[in-house]
This record gives sequence, structure tokens and C-alpha cells, in this order.
Amino acid sequence: MNAANNPFARLPEAASFTVTSTTVTDGAAWPPAQHASGLPGGRDSSPQLSWSGAPDGTKSYAVTVYDPDAPTGSGFWHWAVADIPATVTELPEGAGDDTGTELPDGAHQLPNDARAARYIGAAPPAGHGPHRYFVVVHALDVASIGVPADATPAVLGFTMAGHTLGRAVLIATAETSA
Repeated sequence: MNAANNPFARLPEAASFTVTSTTVTDGAAWPPAQHASGLPGGRDSSPQLSWSGAPDGTKSYAVTVYDPDAPTGSGFWHWAVADIPATVTELPEGAGDDTGTELPDGAHQLPNDARAARYIGAAPPAGHGPHRYFVVVHALDVASIGVPADATPAVLGFTMAGHTLGRAVLIATAETSA
């Protein structure tokens, strides 16, 4: 991936492992349910995720969904979940709802860029072209990353930088017609 288009290009190197989804295939468009409510078929439903092959020493995971193509100068964070126990290797579709009851014990959602502690679906501006959504499982060397529940995903990312053993990356896309 071109470094200019890679949100991890300036972060410390990390091992790669595998993330898959029954919701979306790497490189494919989000299904309508993963779009923001208000768009046709949009339900703000987080994707199903499964991961394997995390590096030895993994003590917890975090999951993030980030759109670097949003016209903000800083991208747009759609979802961030911290403190997923190392024994967990799957999240069901819809786990990122308002209640988070489908998340494993100990895990918590951070407010996204819409300031909601949940998954918010894709909604690129009409006519802005295709957007990429980096769905990332971060393998961490600590059982708890120690960010408060009201922290931003950017603070989570900053805090994870020195604790990331590996990253599993799936990229989904979305585009809204003009």
C-alpha cells in the first residue's frame, strides 16, 4: 500500500495477522446495513469479525474502524473498542450497538467522531468519491490499554502505539452517488 494512503505508515512496525468477516470481504463495498441510518438500507450495524494468528504475548485486543478519506483533514473514526480479552477472537455483527451487550466482558466502546460510544455506519458525502474503511484488530501486550471510556479513538491509537504487537487489517469501501 502506498505510504501516503496508509494510516499506519508512520507508526511502529507490527506483525501481521488475519481478520475475516462474514459481513464484508477485504476490498469490497460495505453492505447497506453497515451504512449510516438515513441512507437506503443503512442500519449502523457493526460488521462481524473473526481473527486468528495473533502474535505470541497478546494480552488483549482493540478494534477500530477508520475512514482516512473523510473530508476533515483528520479522517473519521467510526468505531473503537478497547480491552477485548485475549481469549476472544470474534465479534458478532451488530456488537457495536448502543448497548454493547454483545461485546465480551471487560471490553468497552469509545465515542466515535460523532461522539457516540457505538459503531456509526459509512456515509461519505455524495459525489466525494470512494472512501476506504480500515477495519483493524490490534493485538496488544497489555490486558488493559488504560484509556477512559470517554477517550477519543485518537487517544486510544496514541496509547496503543507503544503496546501494539500486531495488526490485522481488512479494508471495506463505500461511495454515495451525487
